[in-house]
Amino acid sequence: MNAAEEGRQQLDTVSVINARRTLLHLLHRAGVFSGDAEELIGLVEAGALTLAHQEISGIGLSAPGGKGELYESGWLDGRQAVTDELGELAERALRHAVTSDPSVPGQDGRPPVGRTQLERARVAVLPLYLSFTTASDLDPEVSDQVLTAVLGTMDSRQRAGYAGRLAQFTSVNRARLERLYAEYGPGSAIAIHGRYSLLHSPTSVAVLERLTTAPSALREEWDAAELPPAWLEGLTTAWDSPVRPAHHPPGPGRAGD
Repeated sequence: MNAAEEGRQQLDTVSVINARRTLLHLLHRAGVFSGDAEELIGLVEAGALTLAHQEISGIGLSAPGGKGELYESGWLDGRQAVTDELGELAERALRHAVTSDPSVPGQDGRPPVGRTQLERARVAVLPLYLSFTTASDLDPEVSDQVLTAVLGTMDSRQRAGYAGRLAQFTSVNRARLERLYAEYGPGSAIAIHGRYSLLHSPTSVAVLERLTTAPSALREEWDAAELPPAWLEGLTTAWDSPVRPAHHPPGPGRAGD
């Protein structure tokens, strides 16, 4: 039976559930806890609905021509109803994905940082960091402590969308970040040991985003994790420092400049 004979090809409900269960089993065999696996799959499902909603929203707004104003009005109303419902489905799926974690939230409403949340943060920061420099010298265990402090400033929903927030932050501040890593990061004259150590780690991208977005919460989590205060102070100083002017050798009549 070919595609033309079958018509439009779509998965049936049983096959979708089977694929989901199979993925859960495979993740379990790989050592991923069931709660972590459910959260990851839930985020992918919510993301698929969100992307579908965005695609439908971008389709031409005009109804097929030549069928009269009444038809056009009904077509537009129907299109809007479908788009709105798909957006609601995406919203509910995301809400379910980020609230299915059985971890008990702390007094501030922010749950403990989970293993998959930490791994998602690692995956998000590395390519962004490597777009500015080519090396990472900070200890992986320390990097995890830094990312845990960063994620501790957010609730589950914010953590779910943090990769997108980081990408937007680096896009908006690309020139400033390029200057920062060129002057203080790997390959610069600044040694890794000292107050600018964090700029030798991919986690610095995440810390910088939090410094501009939630500085007070970040400092609270930083102190609670007993991370070196000098690292945060050094990163803040480097981020706020003015752009250094290019050096020009003295020309005629400038010997005393």
